[in-house]
Amino acid sequence: MYSVLICDDSLVARKQVAKCLPEDWEVAVHFAKHGEEAIAALKEGKGQLLLLDLNMPVMDGYQVLETIQAQGLKTTVIVISGDIQPEAHERVKRLGALDFIEKPIKPATFEKLLVKHRITQNQQEQDKPELASLDPEIRDIYQEITNIAMGQAGDHLARILNVFVKLPIPNVNLIEASELHMMLQDIEDKDTVSGICQGFVGPGICGEALFILSDSSFNDVAKILNISEEVDDQMQLELLMDAANILIGTCLNGLASQLDMHFSQGHPEVLGQHRNITELININKTRWRRTLAIELSYGLEGYQVHCDLVLLVTEESMETMNNKLSHLLED
Repeated sequence: MYSVLICDDSLVARKQVAKCLPEDWEVAVHFAKHGEEAIAALKEGKGQLLLLDLNMPVMDGYQVLETIQAQGLKTTVIVISGDIQPEAHERVKRLGALDFIEKPIKPATFEKLLVKHRITQNQQEQDKPELASLDPEIRDIYQEITNIAMGQAGDHLARILNVFVKLPIPNVNLIEASELHMMLQDIEDKDTVSGICQGFVGPGICGEALFILSDSSFNDVAKILNISEEVDDQMQLELLMDAANILIGTCLNGLASQLDMHFSQGHPEVLGQHRNITELININKTRWRRTLAIELSYGLEGYQVHCDLVLLVTEESMETMNNKLSHLLED
C-alpha cells in the first residue's frame, strides 16, 4: 500500500492535512512531529510521499530536504507551509521538493496538485492488477462503428447549424474511471467546461454519455444560432442542453442501428457549469468503474467551438456488443 508521511509540529495541522487526503485513496498514513522523526520514518521505508512543514523544532523542513538529498532517501516531497515568501518557494524547489502548498491547506487544491503530478494515478497503476488490453481487432471494430455513428451525428449537427464539422478519429480504450482524468487531460489544460451526462440502456448493454463543451465556445455557438440576447448562465445552459441532445441522441442511434437494437435514454443531468474537467468528473466518478470509453472530439471549422462526447459502456456490456459485432470479423 502507498505510504504517506505527514510531518508537522502542530497536531492540528497534521490532522488537517490527513483530512485533505482523497477519500478513495487507499494509503497508509504516518505522522512525524519534526524533521528528525521524519528522517527516521523515511529510513524505515515510510513515506513514499512526504508532506512537509518548514518551521519545526529539532530539524526544520529545509534541513529535512538537505538530508534527503545528502543521504539519497527515496521519497516525493510536497511542502505545506505558512511561509509564503517567494524565496521560500524557490529554496524548497532547489532542495528537491516537488511542489509547495500554502497553509491553510484546501482539499480541492491538494487533490488538484496530486492529479497534476499524477501521484494518485501512478500509485493506483502500481497497485491494480494488470488490465487485459483491448484486443486490436475489437478496438478496430468499435472505432469503425463509432466513425459511422459520429459521422451521422456530425452531419446532423452540420445541417442544423449550417457549418462544417471537423471529425477526428475516435479514441477507444478500456480504462478505469480514475483514468478519465488522463484521457481528458487536454481539455483540462485549456479551458473550464460545462457538462451533461445521460444514461442509456439496451438489451444486455448499459452505459452513460458524457457531453463536455468548453466555456469559451458559448459565444460562437450563440453567433451561429443568431442569438442576440446576452449569453448568460441560463442561455448557456440551454445551448448546452440543445447541443448535447443533438450529438448524444444521433450518435447513440447510429450505434444502436449497427448493433441491431434500440437504446432507451435516461433524462440528461447537468454535471456542472464553468468547472475544470477534474471537478466535473469527480461529481460522478463513483458511478463509473472499469469501462469501455469512446472519446469523440468535435470542432466547427471557422469557429472557436470545441466539444467532447465520451461514451462510457460497462465492461459487462462488451460481451453482448462483441457478439453483435462478431460478423464483422468473419472472413
